[in-house]
Amino acid sequence: MVAGWSSQLWAEIVPVFEAIGEHSFLRGLTSGDLPPDRFAFYLAQDAHYLRDYARALAVVAAKAPTHADAGMLARHAAATVDVELELHESLLPQLGLAIDVDSVPPSPSTVAYTSYLLATAYGGSFAEGLAAVLPCYWIYARVASALAAAGSPDPRYQAWIDTYAGDQFNQVVDDVLALTDRTGVDLGASEQARAAQHFAMTARYEWMFWDAAWRLETWPIR
Repeated sequence: MVAGWSSQLWAEIVPVFEAIGEHSFLRGLTSGDLPPDRFAFYLAQDAHYLRDYARALAVVAAKAPTHADAGMLARHAAATVDVELELHESLLPQLGLAIDVDSVPPSPSTVAYTSYLLATAYGGSFAEGLAAVLPCYWIYARVASALAAAGSPDPRYQAWIDTYAGDQFNQVVDDVLALTDRTGVDLGASEQARAAQHFAMTARYEWMFWDAAWRLETWPIR
């Protein structure tokens, strides 16, 4: 029996999470020194990301072992639409930027991350898909908690921090972690190992996503 599977997964990515916390993009949020164009780039890429993340969640939901679990993940997939609208209607105008997200191409890191998520969700088991989508939940909650403790002098960045540091999002994450631990109980060694590899991979993609925004990543050949 595997108890506390989520804790075992997290133990494997501690260095990745530490590297995320030290990244200049996130440090710039709390110092207020992050250039607005880099934050706007991040928001545009996040809108692209969320569209495919919602699709991945929907596929994972379809493979859930119980109706309740399927319903929870399906609700989360639907909620990403509200998040995307908030990005468009609130934060971008506050940055003084009028960006048509559809006119901004997905960056190489965005395409790589979402392609991996979708491939794992469609081609893997429920446990593998769940492990692949989990870092987006969990890392954001932990990052936001650390950023909230520091705060930001820029109200626009503080608004973003508050979204992910709030009780509502943390309850969502707690529910997914509980599902993860329940799922781990019934996994064989080989499936547990495959799922752990997906979890580690998408955790690394989380670092790459913020790094791409910091670098204003573009395609080398168009």
